Amino acid sequence: MNTNTQVGYSMPRDTFLYLLGLVTLIATAVSFGMLIYQYIDIKFPDILQYNYYAPTANYDLIRTALATLVVVFPVFFWVSRTLHKDVVTEPTKRNLRIRRWLLYFTVFVAALVVIGDLVTLIHSFLNGDLTTAFILKVITIFFIAGSILFYYLSELRDRVYPRMLFQGVIIVVVVLSVGYGFWTAGSPQNQRLARFDNQKVNDMQMIQGQLVNYWQQKGALPSTLDVLNDPISSFMVPKDPQTGQSYEYHLTGSYAFQLCTLFNRSSIVSPAISMPSPDFVANNWQHSAGRVCFDRTIDQALYPVNPKGMPVPAR
Repeated sequence: MNTNTQVGYSMPRDTFLYLLGLVTLIATAVSFGMLIYQYIDIKFPDILQYNYYAPTANYDLIRTALATLVVVFPVFFWVSRTLHKDVVTEPTKRNLRIRRWLLYFTVFVAALVVIGDLVTLIHSFLNGDLTTAFILKVITIFFIAGSILFYYLSELRDRVYPRMLFQGVIIVVVVLSVGYGFWTAGSPQNQRLARFDNQKVNDMQMIQGQLVNYWQQKGALPSTLDVLNDPISSFMVPKDPQTGQSYEYHLTGSYAFQLCTLFNRSSIVSPAISMPSPDFVANNWQHSAGRVCFDRTIDQALYPVNPKGMPVPAR
């Protein structure tokens, strides 16, 4: 038997595994929490959130959390089982300094999370933010921190508990969360189609800005989009990234125009969203699948004709 183990000294292998276990535990806990938070935000949107009208951000975070969990959680599970087997086959390893230090550190961090969670809960209650979404997020934090506390305190105290059942519950919860995430976020192919749609919207927003600028400088809208190409400013009218074709542009009046393109999917909007005003609905970029046209009319009071070098008229 190794005398270094008897007196509590760790071998390089032990140090590596315990540090790897701590890092993967943190990554797993953070990613799992992020994943559940996004599910809650999508299911129970809060109008006071800064990104309430841009819920597609939730899906980007879901994909980030999924990618992390798929890689990190199996590593954490393998490391935990390996370290447990080490302790069972060689009980003196329970006294490894690196083991006890990291176990106590993990318990310390988990306890701080629980305390901070309670403080946040009380503060939010006093602030009037005790919504369904917030309560579910608090429960999520309690589940994560409570599971960590229970597991590592049991390891420190050599407490007998249904280890296989506990691990099974954790695995089932994580697997179900990951599976639901793949179903919610969509397949990689669907995500590529969604990215094409997002780029099309970005392109048309850019074209719209150039059209308004052209109007202000010339006092008229161009007959075609090619007129907007400017080698001096290096602006080139973007084309549809999916087909390589030009975006449709139609003059519908002296200071009105229409931009059209084909979309793969409907834009994602939370079903609970209630737009603040009809003007917002009329001027946003929400779209259905298929060919969609956006009608725009330039407000001459907001965007007066003002060629460069001319004084701005007083209002």
